[in-house]
Amino acid sequence: MAAAAVYCLGKTFMASWRCRATHVEIPNYDGPIIFCVWHNRLALSMVAYLRFARIIWPSAGLAAMISASKDGGLLAAILDKFGVQAVRGSSSRRGRQALLESTTWVEKGFHIAITPDGPRGPCYQVQDGAIALAQVTGAPLVPVSARIRGKVHLRSWDRFIIPVPFARCDLQFGQAVFVPREISADETEKIRVQLRAALSESNDAT
Repeated sequence: MAAAAVYCLGKTFMASWRCRATHVEIPNYDGPIIFCVWHNRLALSMVAYLRFARIIWPSAGLAAMISASKDGGLLAAILDKFGVQAVRGSSSRRGRQALLESTTWVEKGFHIAITPDGPRGPCYQVQDGAIALAQVTGAPLVPVSARIRGKVHLRSWDRFIIPVPFARCDLQFGQAVFVPREISADETEKIRVQLRAALSESNDAT
């Protein structure tokens, strides 16, 4: 019931948001993508996918890596109503299983959505999960950043953002980042820094 209520409320809000998006082309690639978005901007994730990403980059569908916690269970139920496949796990719980399940979805032609700083933070810090998934699958990481005019912040660890009705939202799908299968610790850190910078590039101050 909670998932149904949030889904209906979310659909109402989403219909009123005035969104536009820009994107960077991915030359010589037409496979699955790993979309990365900061945890506090998850409210915009379905708008980003339904209105823009699935049209720009068609695929078999979308799977999302979601925490194995109770809160993650609610989010998984909500996303299920949008037709999104849930992969339950994070760096702190079921991480290996989540990596294997995500790899399977990529092999089936599904895009993957992941919050590099979730599910518990620290906020705006890229953890290992997204980079490891890109390394294993060969799918590129595409940072999705957002500038929101008209929003409220929740009192959570990430100051979760909810755009108010009729908010203006500028989305940016940034430069794709490919992660080599064999990579050193220094190269991994460079990719981490690059991804964090891209995710924060067009975000407004929080």
